[in-house]
Amino acid sequence: MTIPLSCRCGRVRGEVETDRAYTRGTCYCKDCQAFARWLGEPGLMDAEGGTDVVPMAPTAVRFTSGRDQLACMSLSEKGLFRWYAACCRTPLGNTPRDPAMHYVGMPPVCFDAPRETVDAAFGPRDRITLNTGSATGPVQSTPFGFVLGGLSIVAHLIGARLRGERSSPFFDPQTGQPIRSAEVARPPRST
Repeated sequence: MTIPLSCRCGRVRGEVETDRAYTRGTCYCKDCQAFARWLGEPGLMDAEGGTDVVPMAPTAVRFTSGRDQLACMSLSEKGLFRWYAACCRTPLGNTPRDPAMHYVGMPPVCFDAPRETVDAAFGPRDRITLNTGSATGPVQSTPFGFVLGGLSIVAHLIGARLRGERSSPFFDPQTGQPIRSAEVARPPRST
């Protein structure tokens, strides 16, 4: 099954294969919070500062239009690449700097589907919670869910490495370099 993806203004479009998702979780890290503030994206974080993320194989992501609008930023010289639509600042995914790490964290705000469809495909929001120490309010967390989610991600990463999967719409297949240079940006301070 595929789910369409789109930026808010509709210039960037594509789809994701739901069977290539690793799990679903909510990340409360300071970097995800800083990225949301930098984008100025309302509704990206929940009330406690968590960002809904669907980790998946980059080969599951296809952009069908608006590829020229893909932009990249990082919060430091060594931080994750954080991809967004330059046209309307919709977040599109987070990738490690090394394309051999077959991972992209997709925020469901870029999925062009009803919440029920997203939940049916990837499981409910808050399935696992990460970095809860940076939450701005109380968060329910279960170590069991965190361990299972982490094991799922690791198992998929190992499987992708063993299969030699390296393709990603965010990296040039010949050079392994990101398709856009990352702007290293200082996030706005939280208030």
